[in-house]
Amino acid sequence: MKNKLLLSCLAVLFAAVSFAQPKPVLADKIVGVVGNKIVLKSDIDNSLLDMQRQGMEVPENGSCMVLEQALGVKALVLQAEKDSLPVTDEDVESELDNRIRYFMQQYGSKDELERIAGKSVYQIKDDMRDGIRDMKMAQAMRDKIVGEVRITPNEVKAFFENIPTDSLPFYETEVEVGQIISYPKATREAEEYAIEQLKDYKKQIEAGKDFRSLAAAYSEDPGSKDVGGQYEVNRTAGLMDPTWIAKAFALKEGQVSNPFKTQFGYHIIQMVSRAGDDAVVRHILKVPQVTTHEMQAGFSKLDSVRANLIAGTIDFGTAVNKYSDDPGAKFTAGRLQGPNGGFLTMDQIDPSMLAVIKNLKVGEYSQPTEFADERGKKGIRIVYLISQSQPHRENLKDDYSKIANRALEEKKENALEEWFYKKIKTYYVMIDKDYQTCPEIAKWVDASKISDTGKK
Repeated sequence: MKNKLLLSCLAVLFAAVSFAQPKPVLADKIVGVVGNKIVLKSDIDNSLLDMQRQGMEVPENGSCMVLEQALGVKALVLQAEKDSLPVTDEDVESELDNRIRYFMQQYGSKDELERIAGKSVYQIKDDMRDGIRDMKMAQAMRDKIVGEVRITPNEVKAFFENIPTDSLPFYETEVEVGQIISYPKATREAEEYAIEQLKDYKKQIEAGKDFRSLAAAYSEDPGSKDVGGQYEVNRTAGLMDPTWIAKAFALKEGQVSNPFKTQFGYHIIQMVSRAGDDAVVRHILKVPQVTTHEMQAGFSKLDSVRANLIAGTIDFGTAVNKYSDDPGAKFTAGRLQGPNGGFLTMDQIDPSMLAVIKNLKVGEYSQPTEFADERGKKGIRIVYLISQSQPHRENLKDDYSKIANRALEEKKENALEEWFYKKIKTYYVMIDKDYQTCPEIAKWVDASKISDTGKK
């Protein structure tokens, strides 16, 4: 089996294995060795168990696959240590935090994660730390091995011509779309009214009113309204507004903040519980109402921007940087991002934008139109139709970049496979007899025989 699964499964192999709640066993045993790195049977069993918990389908040869991947990672780590590739403690801790958040999302809450694991979050992190470090080092070594691999147009053409015609994927219509967004600002009076509402909610809560019922009734955050305004957050994750996080972690358990402002509106927060950088909090969001007058000013602003775009006195990227109120626009140059990079199928576009796109030709800019974002915040936007493809069977003319990416990945996989075949013969390798008939690890078994011959 090619190592294309190797790095994609690292998280399951070396982060999740220690998370899985182990079944009672009479004794553990070593099932594989590469150099001074060992793989235990419990590593294999726990990996398979956690794959099942995450809804992944485990094939009949799952144990062989996991062992093959584990051996590959051990070899990469061994070489990374020899080459002194840098992996910092900060890199490891950041990945640990990301993995814990992923598990909490999978199982619903921190408490449920700890219940299923049979250990605290801190214990889970301690158990996962060495595996995460291995994962990071293996990734660094892989990047070094394939970092200089490049692909030529002739190689892309040859790769494409080797694909059977009936195996070529069929693409529905895809579009590449950009937008410039303006969020008109509410008047000071509207902002003061939102603040007074939140002050009143705070008084009610401090007088004994349940925070959750007030959030369910009055919060304008659709992401938490139905759960009483509650979020499970991590201070270092970087996923929430920094002002919001700072206000939350300045509170004691049970305390309610004064009203404060973020890019989304005005909030009050209650700290429910906290464990280090992890916390459960509740909040109520109020968005100051924007009047027709402010909306009209926003339309006038984008009318002027659109006129300059059409006249060619400003390019789209510059207009995004200068005029868009979308905080993520600077990272995407105003382009909407889909699973295939900047390309979206029609069913991946929200209905309000789809109605605008249908009236545009490639290269055209829409009239400014009103919309509401995922939080219900009113805004105005110009939509730019950058490109549009018709339904078609994959071909070099229309899909060169996609084909080139696949060809490059295959070339990298081949380079990695070649590295393994050469390198593992230089390591001491031992494979448990129960796994020596696995086709997936034939090259490792061959290497173990070389090791045995060397010892004799």
